Amino acid sequence: MPKFHRLAALAVMACAVAWIATGEFSSVGSAQTAEGKESQTPEAPATENKPLVRTVSAVEPVFVDHARAIRLSGITEADKRVELAARADGVIASLAMTKGGMVGAGSEVMTLEGPEAVAQERIARIALDQKERDLEVAQRLFEGGSTSESNLTNARSARDAAAAELARAQASADRLRLKAPFAGVVDTVTVELGEWVQTGTPVATILSLDPILVKAEVSEVDLAAVAVGSTAKVRLVNGTEMDGTVRLVAREASAQTRTFPVEIALPNPRMTLPSGMTAEVSLYAQPLRAVVVPRSIITLSDKGELGVRVVDKANVAQFAAVQIIDDTAQGLVVTGVPEGVRIITAGQDLVRDGDTVEVASGVGQ
Repeated sequence: MPKFHRLAALAVMACAVAWIATGEFSSVGSAQTAEGKESQTPEAPATENKPLVRTVSAVEPVFVDHARAIRLSGITEADKRVELAARADGVIASLAMTKGGMVGAGSEVMTLEGPEAVAQERIARIALDQKERDLEVAQRLFEGGSTSESNLTNARSARDAAAAELARAQASADRLRLKAPFAGVVDTVTVELGEWVQTGTPVATILSLDPILVKAEVSEVDLAAVAVGSTAKVRLVNGTEMDGTVRLVAREASAQTRTFPVEIALPNPRMTLPSGMTAEVSLYAQPLRAVVVPRSIITLSDKGELGVRVVDKANVAQFAAVQIIDDTAQGLVVTGVPEGVRIITAGQDLVRDGDTVEVASGVGQ
């Protein structure tokens, strides 16, 4: 039996050697044809590479003249405020003002007792009248050749001295009378009738409330947009809304806040608006041609610029850099959108400059 196995093994080996010698093994796993050449693998039909066209939504921009609102917080103050003081020593003889009352410009609001000053004024006036008559007589005599020129000169000098004496007496008597420098409201009265006062004693405070001022401060960024004479809208804490006029824009900033004080004048003919009331001020910059766009369409360019994607009449997409000048409830107000384009409102982040797009009709309108 072992001998048979050995014979079988030798037979198998002999067959393998004979097969190898024929060279037929080379055709295994190859793609040769009957002539010994490799068969060509059929190629897939070539497909044409067409550029991808994105579909976007776009709208026609609506240009408006927009005046940017600058909102400030302020407080009302009197146009003018003065604290009256006694101009001489004496007893108050009359007091023609009450707290909360009105006074007219130049009206006499207080008088001090001063009989000596009053008498001196009368004496000085009498003396001046006498010197005036003496000068007239000297003038006639000189013209008639009855007196010398030196006598005429002396008479004229005497008249001038009497006039100066009267002016001094009048100034002394005038210090007894206190007058209001302007029309306004008497805010405080600190003296009483019959009270003795000295020179410089505070008597009363008068406020001029027509117009009344709203004082606020504008930042250095917005300073260039505020001009004297421009209109401002003011809303007071009590709900009153009025239009005012910018009367002052300071040229020197506050050292602490780096802001510039501004004053807005409001008409107040009935003196109903008090000083010290909180106010909200809306100032308006010069109108600019702009477009209101949704916040969602603002994008960035490859250089980091802020802008929007637009599409021209040939449906070619471009980037338009814009500047945001205001933020309103309707959207962002921007400048820089060119004429003759449509603003892409959907799909703007999928296109680049120069891409041809398809604008979906009726979408985003």
